[in-house]
Amino acid sequence: MKIVLENGVGEIEEKKSRFIAHVFKVNSEEEAIDYINKVKKTYWDARHNCYAYVCGDNNDIQRFSDDGEPQGTAGKPILEILLNSDVRNCLIIVTRYFGGVLLGTGGLIRAYQMASKEGLNNSDVVQMQDGISCDIKVDYNAYGKLQYICGELGIEMMNTDFGENVELNIIIPEENYETFIRKISDAFAGKVVVENECGQKFCKKSNGGIFLVN
Repeated sequence: MKIVLENGVGEIEEKKSRFIAHVFKVNSEEEAIDYINKVKKTYWDARHNCYAYVCGDNNDIQRFSDDGEPQGTAGKPILEILLNSDVRNCLIIVTRYFGGVLLGTGGLIRAYQMASKEGLNNSDVVQMQDGISCDIKVDYNAYGKLQYICGELGIEMMNTDFGENVELNIIIPEENYETFIRKISDAFAGKVVVENECGQKFCKKSNGGIFLVN
């Protein structure tokens, strides 16, 4: 599944109507409602502030609102974009400034979905992965080989301490864990110490590095 790492804003214009989409990461329904109220206050002069949000690892909470648009033309189409994008714990609010031209049912649905996609495109959306966090202790002679193995398997090396030996924390994608253990066993014949192994959810940032998910 995916989560929003950094909120974003996107805007489109359709027949002189402006559609401004705000995308927010939310951890609860209360947080979503708070964002909705703030956006409505900011865009008090807009014709509509339509929204949809999902909360929970399995999208247990799903809510949407047409906010005065014809039923089924705004909130539900925004929700469909969220569900089809597999983004969790996310709120999209699309503000509409009416341009004087009626768009019709199909036109409204397309406009709200296009604005939602634009908002997501302008947000930092990342894929969440299951991984294994562990501490590694290795001597300096083996450190270069360990770096190579980690790079080969897409493993992030973190919190490296260069003391008498090299001690570091790594995050291993769950699907690569057994391959990693086999490779270091073959390469170092037990000279690398692996400790404190535990499950960890993480996301790779678009600009490099990782983001740990609590």
